Amino acid sequence: MTTAARRLTGISTDVGSLTELFRRVAAGQPDAIAVVDGDETVDYAGLDAASDRLAASLAHAGVRPGDLVGLLLERSADIPIGILGVLKAGAAYVPLDPAYPAERIRYMVADAGVRVVAGDPALAESLDLPGIPVLPVRTAEVGPVPAPTTTEADPAYVIYTSGSTGKPKGCLVSHGNVLALLRAALPLFDVSESDRWALFHSFNFDVSVWEFWAAMASGATTVTVPQRIAQSPADFLALLAAERVTVLGQVPSVFRSLAKTYADGEPPELALRYLVFAGESVDLDVISAFLDGYRGAAPVAVNMYGPTETTVYATHRVLTAEDFTGRVRSPIGAALPHLTIEIRDEHATVLPDGEVGEMWIAGAGVAAGYLHRPELTAERFVTATGPSGPTRYYRTGDLARKLADGALEYIGRNDQQVKLRGYRIELDEVAAALRGHEAVRDVAVTVVSTPAGAQFLVACVVPMPGAPEKPAAVLREHAAGILPRYMVPDRYLLVPALPLTGSGKLDRDALRELATPRRPASR
Repeated sequence: MTTAARRLTGISTDVGSLTELFRRVAAGQPDAIAVVDGDETVDYAGLDAASDRLAASLAHAGVRPGDLVGLLLERSADIPIGILGVLKAGAAYVPLDPAYPAERIRYMVADAGVRVVAGDPALAESLDLPGIPVLPVRTAEVGPVPAPTTTEADPAYVIYTSGSTGKPKGCLVSHGNVLALLRAALPLFDVSESDRWALFHSFNFDVSVWEFWAAMASGATTVTVPQRIAQSPADFLALLAAERVTVLGQVPSVFRSLAKTYADGEPPELALRYLVFAGESVDLDVISAFLDGYRGAAPVAVNMYGPTETTVYATHRVLTAEDFTGRVRSPIGAALPHLTIEIRDEHATVLPDGEVGEMWIAGAGVAAGYLHRPELTAERFVTATGPSGPTRYYRTGDLARKLADGALEYIGRNDQQVKLRGYRIELDEVAAALRGHEAVRDVAVTVVSTPAGAQFLVACVVPMPGAPEKPAAVLREHAAGILPRYMVPDRYLLVPALPLTGSGKLDRDALRELATPRRPASR
């Protein structure tokens, strides 16, 4: 059993909240380094004290247990302080990444009913949040530290995800949801107090929840990654090397650039022990090439899948040589111990192994639902007959099939499977085929419509240095050798980079807008 597993086993029967978990770890190793942020280091005692002061400041400002408090913070040591401070006040945090558009931040503040924000007053002023007090995260003592009775059922955070109506929706996740994730997933990793976890992702993306709390639960060190460094693969590699980061989470589309930069230059000596992928269909060829070219003992590559609504992760698979050479395109493994996953069709019937259907997830990680959206909550969080009787499930909208060994293969979003000229096409499958060409650094595929109603399959291609200026002909020939004719893109548009959301995933709406002809495309 790993160090982290022993720690969690020892507290699993009586720890009732994330704040209690943190306090126990901090009390046991007050002088250990909790956060590294550039030249600043914060030990567990310092993080405990700073977040206590913020909790007192929030309580003094009128924040009460159950309230939702906005966190408007750049990526820095302020984020761990802010998260813990809000939770210690008995409230739940609503992450407000300042890199997001101002209109989206104002919408989230209004929709969540946020009455107090902790963060940078200057940032808040630029966003025009009238009538909402903004408290600095680093604060002096203003009164007694609140001591609310927080239970596993209490909300810990509300993270907003994209909504089909164009308006983001807030997913309400409890302390118990996160504790269940830690108890189930952390024992699958051989981690300890000596590990150093990269806080890479925006805290508007729930992978950040795992990055922070898995590190805290195992008494490890978190290393913050400022946005400017996260957006520069070369600078990020330098940070990974300098800070001796051992655990790194990546979205596949972001990792492609990191792996390419590592391979193109003089690769630095890294200390990685784990590479954890999530958020998109995994690129097995990219990971395999990175591991083959890695200086020193290669890290363990792990592919995990999970929507925000089931608390970060729902599956786990250690990627092996068999995965890299096998026929399964996106192996996501089996359900984590605290969850069950069933494959069902459009009539909610459980499908036999091998058939593609929607993943329905049940268990302790399933969130409470969407904030102020009872109809949408009822639509996506459903009660159906399970193996043990009536069971609450989250309908993911993600397609998968169960393999002969019980593991799952991720197929894609059911809304990314388009119908074009009578054929059903999985867009990620087309992109994967094109990505195998030497002229392609990255690619994404979408469908665009003309004013006359004609539809075209368009590949947005990020070319490799030295690639032909007009690669459409060679790419079309390459795709035709792999894909059926109806899946070969009609148009090929060269772009400097693919549009990404704030969480690092492919922004499919922006991609579609980019691909819509307003200027001639390479044909």
